[in-house]
Amino acid sequence: MNTTFRRLHVFLVTLLILPIVQAQTACPDWINHSLQQLHSDQMIDVCAKITDKPILLVNTASHCGFTSQFGDLEALYQRYRDRGLVVIGFPSNDFNQEAATAKETARICYLNFGVTFLMTEKISVAGEQAHPIFQYLASHVGEPSWNFNKFLVDRQGQVINRFSSWVGPESQSLSSAIEKLL
Repeated sequence: MNTTFRRLHVFLVTLLILPIVQAQTACPDWINHSLQQLHSDQMIDVCAKITDKPILLVNTASHCGFTSQFGDLEALYQRYRDRGLVVIGFPSNDFNQEAATAKETARICYLNFGVTFLMTEKISVAGEQAHPIFQYLASHVGEPSWNFNKFLVDRQGQVINRFSSWVGPESQSLSSAIEKLL
């Protein structure tokens, strides 16, 4: 009788705890997407890359006045990656400043600025044609108003804040917000 009670107790505790553990590690639907990596045949399983990590999502453009932020984003990524921060860049031509080809975008990102953080294929980030990730972001903190908007998301997939193009990756406000999530 004592062994049966213990087994029942373990079973009931497992039933109670399992949904909590699954909820903590499950990928939110809004970010459960695979995207092609920039100028590559490789696919990026976004959930596999970000599970239980804070993320910074950035809509980028290769021919923008803010393009130099690629270098600062790389420095930010290098500073925080060992503590779990994931940075993902999403090239977009929604503001008519993205390179014509993935090859040119890759050259600017990888060669000119030494980007090692994840970069996806070109997608739309604003309006009705926006990728579902950016539709979700827009519904929570507003859609990108220009290139190089930065969206900070916590380990549970909750959108924390949107930082405008004018807030550089080296800014104290962005660094402080990231530090709180690490």
